[in-house]
Amino acid sequence: MTAPRGLPRAEFAARCAKAQVEMARAGLGALLLTTEVELRYYTGFLTRFWESPTRPWFVIVPSAGAPIAVIPSIGAHLMGQTWVEDIRTWSAPDYGDDGIGLLAETLREVVPDAGAIGLASHLESHVRIPRADLHRLEAALGARRLIDDAAITWRLRTIKSEPEIAKITAAVAVADRAFARVDEIAGAGVPLEQVFRRFQMLCLEEGADWVPYLAGAAGRGGYRDVISPATEAPLQPGDVLMLDTGVIRDGYFCDFDRNYSVGPPSAAVASAHARLIEAVDAGLAAARPGARFADLFHAMNAVVRPSGPPDASASEAGRLGHGLGLQLTEGPSIIPGDDTVLAPGMVLTLEPGVDMGGGKIMVHEEDIVIREGGAVCLSRRAGREIVVI
Repeated sequence: MTAPRGLPRAEFAARCAKAQVEMARAGLGALLLTTEVELRYYTGFLTRFWESPTRPWFVIVPSAGAPIAVIPSIGAHLMGQTWVEDIRTWSAPDYGDDGIGLLAETLREVVPDAGAIGLASHLESHVRIPRADLHRLEAALGARRLIDDAAITWRLRTIKSEPEIAKITAAVAVADRAFARVDEIAGAGVPLEQVFRRFQMLCLEEGADWVPYLAGAAGRGGYRDVISPATEAPLQPGDVLMLDTGVIRDGYFCDFDRNYSVGPPSAAVASAHARLIEAVDAGLAAARPGARFADLFHAMNAVVRPSGPPDASASEAGRLGHGLGLQLTEGPSIIPGDDTVLAPGMVLTLEPGVDMGGGKIMVHEEDIVIREGGAVCLSRRAGREIVVI
């Protein structure tokens, strides 16, 4: 039986209540939300209409009570299906005033004169509003100030609720089933771009709502990067094929990869794959409440780069994993300089990489959740032996 779509009203109410406690501590009269993930976190507003850059969207989390949506009229019906009741709209796009007047009026209503309004300004955040409109908004607020949001939303998002974990687990299961069918679509002579297209079809067949992310590579003895689009080059015997996907299921991502050998692997490839699995094992053992993200880096890096400096990674990505949830990649990052403490409810990826020489690499990724007793792997663990297709 599949889990019901969406989240209960109580989930969003609890998020707002937690944010409002933190807002009071930070001296904020409201949070101003402008990005897709912020709006979705507090309201449940899920749409692919964000692909259009034309219209701005705003949600205000006041110091008390439910959020207020200030949005283009085209979104009123869908926002009305969420728990948000106060929905204020304008006809967009409006070249003269694209919602800024209405937004300023609403902020003046809920934030006292000389009050502070939190706006995300930390790493991995952005403000989705034209710079000129941002200046117009600041001028229209009078003595009220737009300041840093104290990373309140970022911190809250690092700990997932049980319903969120269930949705991430469902997305992971979709990709697991698709990865188990790669031998149906890949083999010697098949163009890599065809593998990419067909893998996305497998993900959709297995229950993905859509497949916003698919990257990968193929090459003899490893590959040169993990972010390039596919080419028409056919797979060759001796190639290592890597597919890395992030599918969406009910608004939540998975993010993990799998490696395959086209025909029997070389000794170097077989050894590298086994070492990647050992590194993940080390990361899982270290991933306990109270440990730091930096500890996970050092545990995995000691396996994949035993003779290298402790603060450098064999992975070109520069990190060995990251948070996961409403976005494909979320903070924190598994790097030597991240001292964020692991806590139950965190969902993250473990993503070690090995240097194969000659400018080639191999990487492996699993999705995990932190529980009271340690880490639990959400993705179906890959074995030490690379899968042969």
